[in-house]
Amino acid sequence: MIEQLHQNLNAPQREAVEHLQGPLLVVAGAGSGKTRVLTARIAHLIASHGVAPNRIFAVTFTNKAAQEMKRRVGRLLGQDPAGLWIGTFHALSARLLRREAPLLGFTRQFTIYDEDDRVSLIRRLMKERGLDTKSFSPRAVQSIISGAKNRKLKPAALEESAGFDRLVAVSAQVYHALGPALKAANAMDFDDLLLHPLEVFREHPDRLATYQERFQFILVDEFQDTNGAQYDLVRLLGQHGNVCAVGDDDQSIYGWRGAQVQNMIDFQSDFPYTTVIRLEENYRSTQLILDAANHVIADNVGRLGKTLFTRRSGGEAVTVVATADERDEAEWLVNELSERALEGDWAYDEMAILYRTNAQSRAFEEAFRRAGVPYKLVGAVSFYERREVRDLLAYLRLVANPADDEAFYRAIAVPRRGLGPSSLTALGQHATQWNKSLLETAAIADRITTLRPIARRAFQDFAELIERLAEDAGTLPPAAILDLLIAAIDYEGILEAEGVEGVDRWENVRELVASAAAWSEIIEESSGAEEDAVEGTPLERFLADAALLSAQDTVVGDQAGLTLMTLHTAKGLEWPLVALAGLEDGLFPLARAEDQLGGMEEERRLCYVGLTRAKDKLYLTWAKTRRRGGEFRPGRMSRFLRALPADLMEERRTSSFWEPTRAFGSSRGWAREGAWQRSTTVEDESQDAPRFLRGERVHHRQFGSGTIQGLQGSGKALRVSVAFDDESVGVKQLLVAYAGLERSWEGDGA
Repeated sequence: MIEQLHQNLNAPQREAVEHLQGPLLVVAGAGSGKTRVLTARIAHLIASHGVAPNRIFAVTFTNKAAQEMKRRVGRLLGQDPAGLWIGTFHALSARLLRREAPLLGFTRQFTIYDEDDRVSLIRRLMKERGLDTKSFSPRAVQSIISGAKNRKLKPAALEESAGFDRLVAVSAQVYHALGPALKAANAMDFDDLLLHPLEVFREHPDRLATYQERFQFILVDEFQDTNGAQYDLVRLLGQHGNVCAVGDDDQSIYGWRGAQVQNMIDFQSDFPYTTVIRLEENYRSTQLILDAANHVIADNVGRLGKTLFTRRSGGEAVTVVATADERDEAEWLVNELSERALEGDWAYDEMAILYRTNAQSRAFEEAFRRAGVPYKLVGAVSFYERREVRDLLAYLRLVANPADDEAFYRAIAVPRRGLGPSSLTALGQHATQWNKSLLETAAIADRITTLRPIARRAFQDFAELIERLAEDAGTLPPAAILDLLIAAIDYEGILEAEGVEGVDRWENVRELVASAAAWSEIIEESSGAEEDAVEGTPLERFLADAALLSAQDTVVGDQAGLTLMTLHTAKGLEWPLVALAGLEDGLFPLARAEDQLGGMEEERRLCYVGLTRAKDKLYLTWAKTRRRGGEFRPGRMSRFLRALPADLMEERRTSSFWEPTRAFGSSRGWAREGAWQRSTTVEDESQDAPRFLRGERVHHRQFGSGTIQGLQGSGKALRVSVAFDDESVGVKQLLVAYAGLERSWEGDGA
């Protein structure tokens, strides 16, 4: 099977797979088969060079990618690569810390705090210090602290950088308290998972030497998205030089969360005598689509440099669509894509609509629902962020880690147990006084004389429940513990009392139990060597995996439907048909990118990522006006569209688009603003001008069609009087900025 795979590799791919000793940088363009190269390289090291799987450390950027890569390696080898360390940086770091946590003063049963957990803790720390949580948002404080951790800044350094910025000063004050609070709770946040291994290696060089000897080969996927801490981890573990970094500087799109595209450049200086291999042959897209992507990214400077090409010939032109507003844009795409599905060109699950911001999904969801077209929303609220799921996970976290005070606060409130704020405050005060966790204090609540007898009993009953569950946690799988917990607190009854919404929540609870059972089956099938046994009980490992799941791992809607997702979430995915929506300056690229160092280049890379998701057909849409912040604002065609060659494009406009069609530009690009004599209307200059006229036909999503009888006011205060055709509705006075009125184009043959 290995020989057969090698025959299917092109020359640069084969060179990357067969390279053995020394640092290797693979500059892998979109759709160039980098996953095939990575999996084949791992299999080649094991099968052809006798490298034991547990001597390989392979990093990917999503849990899904890690699972798929491990499956592929197993198929190539004909057996499971037991012992192989493969996963995300966070997952592998958590695995390492399960062994080394005691060196830092944690137990191996530490909890992983997600963003909501950390915000909750920060809010509590702010209140304890008399800091106003209304003037200084705990979420904003959390963001500043996270940014500091990504830059490897200590609290004192953040404090020094504050200057006259009060928010940064407050954040530094909280940052000082956050580390000790997390340690007291035996918890780590996502940033700690990356920083704590570096601390272990810095303070215990013998442990670093052990891991350097253990991992003979390091492989890192999506290297362009590594941040400073991740790169430091790679450099430390890979000092022997056998490091293979695979990435694409043109697809570095996570600068806002600390990723440093410069790491792609620095690799060659940090690892002398690096072999550089470029993968430029694309196996995904038509040449027309690749030409569009190559033209957009060419405006970036400081690239490592490559030009994608394909052996695929033919294909449809890239369709650029001008629309009136976001609803017009959504309805045009729904009609166009449903027509293509009916004609048998592509099924709905072979299509995707990608957009720059989550807020853009609303118009598409409404249009799909109205048209009865199936769709799924990816990267929405995570399953593990839903209230009922977090309630039960709080119990499990407390079972696994009795020091987790944030989990205690959430679990004790479900059910209410007759415990109010004053009872919890008294418990917290005594926990601090006695230097105990909240759970330990609850177990001896009978000693707190200021508590009412009923409150003392409630606290002790709760502590006894957690103790009983903890006794079972060592032997029972997570699903069984969940069953015991749900029965003990009658959670089904609690949710049923909430009515229809509670029924839906109960379905999510059942799904949680099912996912826990499925998790156990997977773990049992792929259990590793005995040396990995220190990673914890099944419950601890289940909780760690749940905490590390990202929004990309969640899907809401019809699995057979068309996909809706942000461009960031679409990274690494592909579809036969892709539509990029909202291509207007100020939205894509975002307006703030102009003011950020490297911001416009990252926006351009994000566009490049979106364009290269398409295999066969690409639609690009923009709107002349768009509702943003509660009002309509004029839109201007994105500079990314204006960079595209005219001979690749097919221009279309919707019937609702009232501006005349403009001509294509030269073959070097669409006509720039000066070359194209754009018809300028009063509406381009001022949002105070009325968008509608007396006697005009309009449509309202709830009231139906009608005729405008009069207008009053201007800007956001503009009102229209509409006589609706439905006599039961009659005449309505509506604010244009919020009514969502559309022109009714009955009989329009445009």
